Amino acid sequence: MPSSGSAAANKVPHAATAPLSAAGTAAGRTSGAAKRGTTAIDLRIYRAVINAVMSHRLPPGTHLGEADFCELYQVSRTTVRKALQRLAHEHIIELRPNRGAVVASPTPEQARDIFAARRAIEREIVPLVIRHATPASIGQIRAALAAEDQARHSGDRAAWIRLGGEFHLLLAELAGNQVLQRYMAELVSRCSLIIALYEPPGASMCENAEHEDLATLIEQGNVAAANHLIEHHLLEIEARLHLGPQEKKIRLADALAGC
Repeated sequence: MPSSGSAAANKVPHAATAPLSAAGTAAGRTSGAAKRGTTAIDLRIYRAVINAVMSHRLPPGTHLGEADFCELYQVSRTTVRKALQRLAHEHIIELRPNRGAVVASPTPEQARDIFAARRAIEREIVPLVIRHATPASIGQIRAALAAEDQARHSGDRAAWIRLGGEFHLLLAELAGNQVLQRYMAELVSRCSLIIALYEPPGASMCENAEHEDLATLIEQGNVAAANHLIEHHLLEIEARLHLGPQEKKIRLADALAGC
């Protein structure tokens, strides 16, 4: 199951369901953005890019022209630049001299480092989820799994990929540690970039057994087994990637259609 992806999934969700959060992260980010002077349009552009990245509709290396955003959203370049600066701060895009903004293209070495960091973070998150588990939190986990399963059975690969990432973000939220939650938001997005860049063409939509098994272990309170499973899960995802040069091109307007 890729850890990053219904027609509704291709639209930018509101703050309660934005792709950077399975439940409440986006609301916190919205508040933080407001304090930094970010407008509703800034946030809409930011979320549109994040959603497209997590759904693999905006591959690494894609040029993000300011003029294209201005035309798509009918806003000024100043507004676009605020959104792009935030995306660059979170390593989703790169701002390159004389080229402008492009979706980040992690090297194979960076990809391995990012996955290693994610494994370390998730090994800290899982025990906290178990420690703070309640019937309500278990219900949230099961609801997230049901949404993943629905997307897989409907053949909606973009939604399936995005929801797989949101499952891990939900666990980070349920861990109750806001610092780990912020790190996970960045790492999930960066892993989605890596998967978009290095996943073999035509990769099949597999069963979601490991997420289901992890949920069961969390319910059982089995920390050792749950940590072993999350480690195996992430190593397996990394092992499926072809960590070599790739070439993918796409039009920004196509990737952000409907956002």
